Amino acid sequence: MSEPTPTTPGPASPDPTTEPTEPTTAPAPAPADRASRRARREDDPLRGSRTSGVWFGVIIAAIVLILLVIFIVQNTQSVRVSYFGWDGEAPLSVSLLVAAVAGMVLAIIAASLRILQLRRRVRRNRS
Repeated sequence: MSEPTPTTPGPASPDPTTEPTEPTTAPAPAPADRASRRARREDDPLRGSRTSGVWFGVIIAAIVLILLVIFIVQNTQSVRVSYFGWDGEAPLSVSLLVAAVAGMVLAIIAASLRILQLRRRVRRNRS
């Protein structure tokens, strides 16, 4: 005698005799006014603030500073540096940091010039 196979409980199969219906959606909530949104933000104890943003920045700066100190301590050997006729010796870490800062300064100058160029173009197009 064969035993019936057990069926797994699950969603019921749709009845083929019924017509499919469109899913119902809840009406969109009406936009709240500015005062009620501000009140909700003030009630939220976990919302971000300027102080929390500054605190986050301080933590990131401290981590970068710790990593920088580790880098300097581990790279104290002296290397010979030649640049446009200037010859000298400096610690490897100082040489690399000076090169990195010089690269950042050049990138900031290029980005600032581009921002000024775009601002001028926007002003010209407005008038």
